[in-house]
Formats: sequence, C-alpha cells, structure tokens
Amino acid sequence: MLSRRTSRAIAALLGLALLAGFGYALRWRSNPSPCPYAQRHAIDLPRPVITRSRLRDVLEPQPGERILEVGPGTGYYTGTVARAIGPSGTLHAADVQSEMVEHLRTRMRQEGESNVDAIRSDARSLPYPDDTFDAAYLVLVLGEIPDQERALDELERVLKPDGRLVVGESLPDPHFVGFERLRRRVERRGLAFEARVGTRAGYFARFNADPSEESTDSVE
Repeated sequence: MLSRRTSRAIAALLGLALLAGFGYALRWRSNPSPCPYAQRHAIDLPRPVITRSRLRDVLEPQPGERILEVGPGTGYYTGTVARAIGPSGTLHAADVQSEMVEHLRTRMRQEGESNVDAIRSDARSLPYPDDTFDAAYLVLVLGEIPDQERALDELERVLKPDGRLVVGESLPDPHFVGFERLRRRVERRGLAFEARVGTRAGYFARFNADPSEESTDSVE
C-alpha cells in the first residue's frame, strides 16, 4: 500500500503532467504548424472514423482525373486516391516539409504508384494555374495552416469551375476545425456544401463548385 504522502505526490505529478499537456495543446492551437517529421509515425496510426475508404467514397476519384492533395504527410491517403485515378490520372501532392515530400516519394515508389507528383509547397501559395484540378482534398491539415483563409482562397482558385473539395477533420487533433465553421468559410467562396459523412467529432465534408447538386448530411 502506498503511503498517503506518496499518493499525494503521485497525484500532484499527474496533475502537473496534465496541465503541461493542456498548455502545450493550447500553444500549438494558437500557433498553427504542421506535425513535425520526427513525429511521423503518429500520422500512420489507424483513423477509425476518417478512413481511407470513406475518403474515397466522398471524394469519388475517377480514372484520368487530376487531383490535388494538400498536406499528404507520409501518404496515409495518397496511395488510395492514386490507384483510383491511375494510371491515366495524376495526383499532385503538396506538402510544406521537405522531409515529408521525400518520404512520400519513397513510399509511392515502393507501392508502385507512378502517377503521384509530390512537391514541396505552401498551401497559402500553390504553384498551379487557375482551374487546374478536378478535385482537391486535405485531411487533418487546415487547422495547421497559419493563414487558413488564404489557403481556402488558393484551393478555390485552383479548382475547375465544376471541381469538388473534400476536407477531413477529427478529434483529438488540437487543430480540429468544426464543421459549421468550416461550412460558412467555404461557402463564402462560392462552393456549395454537398455531403458530410462521419460523426460530429470526426468527419469528411464535400463541397462542390456547382451549387446545383443536392446536399446530404450523414452524421452518426
């Protein structure tokens, strides 16, 4: 049995650890930044709600399309989308960290995906002409961008007039972007909400540049 003094000391240490973790999360949220490459193994942990198959279902990638992935990291979703549009389609993957880009290139070579063009690029200034992509997506990325409004402007710019945008978010990501706030911001840019799948704590939301489509909202 632990003594009362020892129990109090352990409780105090646990409390300090929780406070430190909470403080770190607050600092990270108020100072957006991408997940460091040193923590890349956490990126490939299973994502029970925002799964690869759910992304594919919402994004609806078609053979021959040109699609943009912003912030692919180590490529958790990249191969799934690349296979859906290949071999005639191209998946452009833009990440702000050089180490992630090199990691992704190596992974795609190992997986035999030759239709992925991975480059280092800032989401706030994408190096693509207007109306380039049939679709674009970013998962657990938007909240990490220091200027989210600029990034959303860029995504709208590079999408074709009938293009589609998919955003994925999930807790406990400290940069989590809630759906209602996301919807207001995206719709201000002329993209209409079309569908959402998942839960309130983790979802994929799709927006379409053509507002004629009916919208659906499937939340568990």
